[in-house]
Amino acid sequence: MTVFCGIDWAERHHDVAFVDEAGTLLAKARITDDAAGYHQLLALLTEHGDSPEDPIPVAIETSHGLLVASLRTGSRRVFAINPLAAARYRDRHGVSRKKSDPGDALVLANILRTDMHAHRPLPADSELAQAITVLARAQQDAVWTRQQVANQVRSLLREYYPAALLAFQGKQGGLTRADARVILTLAPTPAKAAKLTLAQLRAALKRSGRLRGCDAEAERLRDVFRAEYAHQLPGVEDAFGHQLLALLKQLDATCQAADDLAEAATAAFHQHADSEILLSFPGLGPMLGARVLAELGDDRARFVDARALKSYAGSAPITRASGKKRFVGRRFVKNNRLINAGFLWAFAALTASPGANAHYRRRREHGDWHAAAQRHLLNRFLGQLHYCLKTRQHFDEQAAFAPLLSPPTEQAA
Repeated sequence: MTVFCGIDWAERHHDVAFVDEAGTLLAKARITDDAAGYHQLLALLTEHGDSPEDPIPVAIETSHGLLVASLRTGSRRVFAINPLAAARYRDRHGVSRKKSDPGDALVLANILRTDMHAHRPLPADSELAQAITVLARAQQDAVWTRQQVANQVRSLLREYYPAALLAFQGKQGGLTRADARVILTLAPTPAKAAKLTLAQLRAALKRSGRLRGCDAEAERLRDVFRAEYAHQLPGVEDAFGHQLLALLKQLDATCQAADDLAEAATAAFHQHADSEILLSFPGLGPMLGARVLAELGDDRARFVDARALKSYAGSAPITRASGKKRFVGRRFVKNNRLINAGFLWAFAALTASPGANAHYRRRREHGDWHAAAQRHLLNRFLGQLHYCLKTRQHFDEQAAFAPLLSPPTEQAA
């Protein structure tokens, strides 16, 4: 007898339902979100025929957490069902709009019974690949948080401290630079910044880790800080200074977190067997390669072909056709982390790869906007990456962009 399991998860408890191939409800239960509840769930699975050779498939509306980690032991297939899809399936069983946790568990079990072929199980990634996923995503979140805090600092400086924006905004890294954070902590108001001497500025630059050009940079900063600007009232300016110091503490913490997580992610990435193949691609460095590997994983059976990978990343277009109308556009449902890393990859490849640059220029000449041309280039890179990972080959510039790199044939006189 074939059995399917559905789990409606929550923070404190989970509802479980088992159905057979005819849709008959075999059992239902509510388990707690702790070790005892997980043991109870495994016992229920065993009671209904679960075995290492023939595990019972499970449907659940999440792809992470300790419950999912407990279910993914061995060869069991766990299907993470999109909550929007589950809501549509719920309407198949009744139009009264009723909803309950046990009913949702039954709906999830029936999804596997009727349409398991239409859903993708969680990939069987290695332990190292899963660790890289955690580190790379955490580092990406830290970078986004760092930018959010930096934007808050910039908005605050516009209120009362335009000299700081002129001093650091035009440099690479902007307000997240170590020297900017050290000097702004030393002088959180324009009045204090105007009183800084060359010796104090040089000492601050050295504390931030700068090794060369300290004298010239100190003179530049002194001239910027002592120029004429509009000022807030002294008391208001001091209040803004206290607010800036509070934001700088947050900015220091996010910058340190991003750097620490980047170091851990790149160290784990270099230990993976796929790292050399990823690094052979132009525009991919250790950190960006770790982000790409984190979203792709190392389960080679996850994507049937390159088309599936491109659709997952969101680089492949979609077609909407009805009657006389036909529209081809970009995907909105995609892996946002992967497409974000992909755009950075495609942009960096423009200067690192002559073939990628030629491909991008050709798309622009055909009328594509910048984003569309980048997405088209990423789509091509993902197809090449899928082939290289499958065949265990490194990237070959000549083979990847042969028609674009070959010199034009001269016409006979």
